[in-house]
Amino acid sequence: MEFVIVEDFLTNLKQKFSSRNDKTMKVAELKKVEQRSRTIKKFVKEFRRVIRESGYKKKLLIKEFK
Repeated sequence: MEFVIVEDFLTNLKQKFSSRNDKTMKVAELKKVEQRSRTIKKFVKEFRRVIRESGYKKKLLIKEFK
C-alpha cells in the first residue's frame, strides 16, 4: 500500500493499531482497579465497566478482582 498524503498514512496507522492499544490500556487499567476505601458496590461497578471495555477473558477475571 502506498500513501501520497501523510494524513492518509497516519489515519491508516491509527485504524490498524489504535484498537489494540485501547484494549491493552484497558487491561492495564483493570489490573490497577482496587477497592481501597470505597464501597463494594462502587468498586464492582468500576470493575465491570473496565471489563466491558477491555475484552478481558472471563476465566482470568478472578485474578484481577482485589
